Amino acid sequence: MITDELLELLAEKARHRVVQDVRIGLGYTAVLLDDGACGLAYTFRDEAAEGCSVLQQAGTVAGRAALEVAAWANGLDAVSAAVGVATLNALIEPPANALEADVRELIRVRPNDVVGMVGHFGPLVTFLRDSAARLHIFERRPAQEPDVHPAWTAPMLLPECDVVIITSASLVTRALDELLERAVRAHELVLLGPSTPMLPEVFAKRRVTLLSGVHVVDGAGLLRVVSEGGGTREFGTTVRKLALRLDG
Repeated sequence: MITDELLELLAEKARHRVVQDVRIGLGYTAVLLDDGACGLAYTFRDEAAEGCSVLQQAGTVAGRAALEVAAWANGLDAVSAAVGVATLNALIEPPANALEADVRELIRVRPNDVVGMVGHFGPLVTFLRDSAARLHIFERRPAQEPDVHPAWTAPMLLPECDVVIITSASLVTRALDELLERAVRAHELVLLGPSTPMLPEVFAKRRVTLLSGVHVVDGAGLLRVVSEGGGTREFGTTVRKLALRLDG
């Protein structure tokens, strides 16, 4: 699995780092390490355990070894898995050749393409509908609008898509491996969102052509935004939006 490979690649660095702070917000989860590095992952709040406690380890996460917490990315619980993925992202240095660019300027869409988008990225919808022949949107809670389908249909329709855009939040739910495998026809395969691990060596061999994520530059500011229920619109200058082509 992708999370296994991420853990293997980051294990040495993780052994020397400690979790300093954790915020599990309604939109995102953030993990701050003792060296000031900070990472993000999407919070699947609808999958949190019922009751007043959603994380068994609450109150004991800060101070734990980053390697231990990063391993939670492989867990079955969506909340602890988000903490694990956020820890992995905190351990990743952004590639030197990553660009600060609008992903719409980098996605390669042809007029006859069928596009499959796993996760609803609002700013991209109009652009894709105007640029491609057809757009399929796969959502866990599908809205009543054209071409929006339940998320469980994605593995069936992705093999027919020429361009595939996948939310990196699917790494938290362990769905990413299958989604990438199903994108057999895609000439453009994009991993998108603040949960994206910016490690090209992991995704290039899986035919991903474009990574689009963030690098946190103001950990303290980001923790506050996450704690107050903020998401991508509120991150502002606490992050740099980065994109990296993997196919030249």
